[in-house]
Amino acid sequence: MELSSREGAGVSYTFTLMKSFSVWAFTLLVCLLVVGFPLVVVMATIGVLATVILQSVLPVSAVLLVASSLFGGTILMVLTGAAMLTVKGIHPQEVKWLSWLHGETNLIHKPLFAACPLTCDLAH
Repeated sequence: MELSSREGAGVSYTFTLMKSFSVWAFTLLVCLLVVGFPLVVVMATIGVLATVILQSVLPVSAVLLVASSLFGGTILMVLTGAAMLTVKGIHPQEVKWLSWLHGETNLIHKPLFAACPLTCDLAH
C-alpha cells in the first residue's frame, strides 16, 4: 500500500514539473514575441546581414545556416529559461503577473468610450 502511494506521489510531482515547464516555455515564448518585438527585429536584421556576408563563402547553404542558427538559438534560450525557472521551484501559480493563467480576474473592466465624458452621466 505504501509503495503505490509513493508511486502516485512521484507521478503527480512529475506531472506538476512537466506542467510548470510547459507553461513557462509558452509564457516566455509569447513574451519574447510580443514584448521583445524590437529584439526580434534586431535578430532578423543581423541574420540578413550574416546571410549576405556568408553568401560569398557558402553560396548554397548560407540562408539555411543562418536561419536555423537563429531559430535554434531562440528555442534553446526559451527552453533553458523555462528549465531554470522550473528547477528553481518557481511555479507559474506563484507569480503575480500570471494571474490570467489560473482564472483569477479580480479586475472589474468598465467600458470606456470616447464619448463617455459627455454621455456617461445620462445613463444613470
